[in-house]
Amino acid sequence: MENPVNLQKEGGAPLNENPGATQTNAPGGKPAKKEKKKIIAVDDVAFHLLATRERFKAYYDIFPAQSAADMYDVLKKITPDLILLDINMPDVDGFELLKRLKSSESYRKIPVIFLSAKNAREDLIKAMRLGAVDFIKKPYSDADFMECVDYHLNPEKPDDAKAIILAVDDNPSILKTVRYLLGDTYNVYVLSEPTKVASFLDMVTPDLFLLDCKMPELSGFDVISIIREQPAHKTTPIVFLTSENDIDTISEAIKLGASDFMLKPINDKILSEKIAPQLEGLTLRRRIRQLDGKI
Repeated sequence: MENPVNLQKEGGAPLNENPGATQTNAPGGKPAKKEKKKIIAVDDVAFHLLATRERFKAYYDIFPAQSAADMYDVLKKITPDLILLDINMPDVDGFELLKRLKSSESYRKIPVIFLSAKNAREDLIKAMRLGAVDFIKKPYSDADFMECVDYHLNPEKPDDAKAIILAVDDNPSILKTVRYLLGDTYNVYVLSEPTKVASFLDMVTPDLFLLDCKMPELSGFDVISIIREQPAHKTTPIVFLTSENDIDTISEAIKLGASDFMLKPINDKILSEKIAPQLEGLTLRRRIRQLDGKI
């Protein structure tokens, strides 16, 4: 099999001894006390809020809120680094509250993690589409909670947490361009032979596909069908590459399961704009894919 190219950076960001905390230097260059990240926890059950704050107060500053109104009161006083949001609440449930947060210019960029006793695929998909970054199932262990929260509080992601992109194109120059433009941000693999996609997917699980439309032996349309036949890739984003700006080609690609398309030649700004939205909520996408793979 052709050797796929993986542009992973060597090394990785060191783990903090205190998850969720950043260290600053005091005057004179002496290490200052680590500043804790601020988290708003929203849950209508007071016991859950108190328990969460007590369990993790050594690592994070947790501000409890029993309702949407309470959350907005806290937001007037602090700018949180993250919001923990229970799904099942009276008056305004977690989904509706997330929708309101994401529609606000002031709060839309705050990462939101859902907490729920359910782990249904439908809830995961809805959370992802509304803009949540992750989902923690109740009851949770301290280790699971801190691993999830610290991952989203840490801007420096390890290489194995980066999105995996598979680019398939029979033109080596296109593949070279994709690697050059995306290699620093994502883990990029390339294939110049579309007939090898199926065997490649037995070894690597991409988070997004870039597919050329016209290729020998198998077209991009054929490859889309191969990808969508795999249970683990029923919802994986596929961006179609084409030099033909005609409605029939684009419509056929979307009908078969393409998520978006872009015209050749590849423009670096447009490529980034096409890919970034497709990879939002990557952690949730991977969790949904795991559920689909078990079907």
